[in-house]
Amino acid sequence: MLYIIVALKAEAQSFVDKYKLKKEKLKNFVFYSNEDIRLLISGMGVENAREATQTLINYFDINDDDIYLNIGICGASKNYEIGELVEIGNISFKDIKYTVKEKKHSITCVTTAQSNSLYSIVDMESYGFYDAVIHNPAIKHIFILKVVSDHFEPQKVTKDSAKKLLFNKLDAINTLIRESK
Repeated sequence: MLYIIVALKAEAQSFVDKYKLKKEKLKNFVFYSNEDIRLLISGMGVENAREATQTLINYFDINDDDIYLNIGICGASKNYEIGELVEIGNISFKDIKYTVKEKKHSITCVTTAQSNSLYSIVDMESYGFYDAVIHNPAIKHIFILKVVSDHFEPQKVTKDSAKKLLFNKLDAINTLIRESK
């Protein structure tokens, strides 16, 4: 089973459309699923991502083949192209670095939208997802993937642009997960 955590409905929509996910409710979250995918919209922020991820962990039995994926848009420096898919290996949150996978990109998880380029890549949920999955040894396959949506100009990101950016990377996301597993 592929378990997906996204922050925004616009991020979820490309998965919902392509995989014909059915809308339900799971606790206080919007939840979509089919036979192979369970997707939860967390809302923005570390705490929301942590709570949503923990809800999936608590609600469904975990087996060795399950994949937990945090996917969404991110801001990044101009070293990254708009629409570029990046696999996250390290998360910095409150000046502490956490390693998910070696030799992958680093992200800084922040609490507010960033309008300056103090960091290379930023988002607002990766640490919450990581903090929930890392404490469960039954989860063997963890991915944090981000699609660059802006160069520290969050005001330019729209619902449609976020959906389109993710939709354009669905095949690459599937390939990356399949090859890395």
